[in-house]
Amino acid sequence: MDFSNVYQDPLRAASYAQLEFPNTYFLAYRDIPEIISRHASGTKALDFGCGTGRSTRFITQLGFEVTGIDISRDMVDLAQNTDPSGRYQLIPDGDFSSLPKEQFDLITSIFTFDNIPGKDNRLHILKGLAQLIHNEGRIILLDSTPEIYFNEWASFTTKDFPENQEAKSGEKVHIIMTDVEDQRPVEDTIWLEADYLELFSKAGLNLEASYKPLGKKEEPFEWKSELDIAPWVIYVLKK
Repeated sequence: MDFSNVYQDPLRAASYAQLEFPNTYFLAYRDIPEIISRHASGTKALDFGCGTGRSTRFITQLGFEVTGIDISRDMVDLAQNTDPSGRYQLIPDGDFSSLPKEQFDLITSIFTFDNIPGKDNRLHILKGLAQLIHNEGRIILLDSTPEIYFNEWASFTTKDFPENQEAKSGEKVHIIMTDVEDQRPVEDTIWLEADYLELFSKAGLNLEASYKPLGKKEEPFEWKSELDIAPWVIYVLKK
C-alpha cells in the first residue's frame, strides 16, 4: 500500500497548524457544541487524530478534559507548543494499548478517517475506539462527504481532479485547500455512506444520529456549493 499521510510532512504540519475555522471549516465545527450537548455527557474525552490540536482545543473549550492523540510526531509537537497546558500523546498507528479501556465519555474524530486507507485498517481502528468508551459513551466522527471531492467550495477546489467523480470507497482522491499557504494537493481516501454504515456495524457500533451541515445565507462567508451541498458528515455512534 503506497498511501502516505501528507500531514506527517513537517511543512504541511506547519501550514495546517495556522488553520482555525475559516470558510468551509466553519461548517464542520458550527454545530458540534449542540450535537455534543444533545448526545454526550460527562467530562472525559479523547480526540483521535488531533493533528496540531485545533479540535482538541475546541473540545476543551466546551468543558471537557481532553487528551489529543495522533500518529504524527510533527503534529503532536506543534499541538503541544501551541497549547503547553494541553494533554497530547503520540501513539503508534492503530495501537490504543496505552489508553484506559471503557473510561471515556466522548471520543471525537475530526477529519481523521479522510486519511485512513483500507477497510480492514478502518475496522481495526473503529473496534479499538469502541473499546475505549464506556457503555454510555459516544463517538462523534466528522469527515468529508463524497460530494466535497466533486464540487467547488469556499475553502477547497477540486476542478483539476475530474477523476474524483469515478472514485469508489477506499480509493484515493485529491483536493486543494485554498485557506493555507501550502496549496499542494492533499490526497484523501473517499468513503461512501453505505460503507461507513457497514463498518460501524462490524465494529459493534450503532448509529445514533447523523448530520450534514449546510451554509446559511446570513453567515459572513462567500459560500459556493455550501448552501446546497453538505461538505461534511457528522456521525454519532454508541455501543
